[in-house]
Amino acid sequence: MAVLPILHHPDPRLRHKTPPVTQFDETLQKLIDDLFETMYAAPGVGLAANQCGVPLRLAVMDCSETHDQPIVMINPEILERSERHIVEEGCLSVPEARDKIPRYHRVRLRALDRHGKPYELDAEGLLAQCIQHELDHLDGKLYIDYLSSLKRERIRKLLSRRKSASGG
Repeated sequence: MAVLPILHHPDPRLRHKTPPVTQFDETLQKLIDDLFETMYAAPGVGLAANQCGVPLRLAVMDCSETHDQPIVMINPEILERSERHIVEEGCLSVPEARDKIPRYHRVRLRALDRHGKPYELDAEGLLAQCIQHELDHLDGKLYIDYLSSLKRERIRKLLSRRKSASGG
């Protein structure tokens, strides 16, 4: 397994809608393992393949405190949503920036597991939030897209200053 580099906003690869996964082979299994290792090392609770420069409709998540509830979402879709509310959110691709955005408290997910087997999952709270966040990534959207233009500009300047300070 390997820790992969995570793309940061405004990398244009984060803005492309990802194509579906069609091959369930050893390469996919290694990618899934690498995404989990990268997510845990970051540390984060979710990571989409395109955040690591791999344009596939694939994301991994683990919202447990003990890192023992891994979920693989391949070609996911949300079937139902309910109870819209405001939550604080951050993103590994928008480091050290957080803000409040609207999400649904409950969702019903349909996806394929790492072996291509279909499943459905009812989720609420942090897991529902994470599902929505990762599906946004797969559609080329970032949580900052829910913010006002003023807040997005403030985050852009913050990231630009940090990049300059680090010599990147």
